[in-house]
Amino acid sequence: MSMELSPEAIRVLGCLIEKEMATPEYYPLTLNALVNACNQKSNRDPVMSLEENDVVEGLEELRRKQLSYKSSEGVRAVRYCHNVPGVLKLAEEEQALLALLLLRGPQTLGELRTRSERLCAFADLEEVEAVLIDLQELEDPLVIQLERQAGRKEPRYAHLLSGELILDETATEEPIMSGASRQDRLSQLESEVVELKEELSRLQQQFSQFRGQFE
Repeated sequence: MSMELSPEAIRVLGCLIEKEMATPEYYPLTLNALVNACNQKSNRDPVMSLEENDVVEGLEELRRKQLSYKSSEGVRAVRYCHNVPGVLKLAEEEQALLALLLLRGPQTLGELRTRSERLCAFADLEEVEAVLIDLQELEDPLVIQLERQAGRKEPRYAHLLSGELILDETATEEPIMSGASRQDRLSQLESEVVELKEELSRLQQQFSQFRGQFE
């Protein structure tokens, strides 16, 4: 099921998935809670400033594609849910990675693993990569692996729910759809440290096994 969602619908869908997984006690979301989630300054790239009408339009766009609906829960205020499992047939770990890509743009394996901890824990980078491969190999792929940029050690992954991804071929830092920030740079460095620690741990285990052959 290919689709091309607006930036507002992308942000709304990402927030609905994120909040269900991170704070299930507050899910489904009221319109006010959803607006606040869309306009968060943390864990968002780019940071957006959406009005209530923008969020309502995003919800309506998702509803037409059967990706969101009004919950039957609650009497005082209307609450909203996503329908990703029903439409896209995604498992929990697939939803977690898709939500991160919807909310924060292209990311490396290390960034995705680090940021996914509050949504769905992954044992290692290989497990993250395996889920991303599944998302790439769907009949209508939801994720694409980007070509490695100059000066970057790891390739990044991006979602395809906003249509064909258009990158600035002359850029050496970020795609035109994503803005760089100090926080993202720190997060990138943190994820690279995690990758290096895991690689060092694997090397230590291999060395211990090798040394054990001669003891």
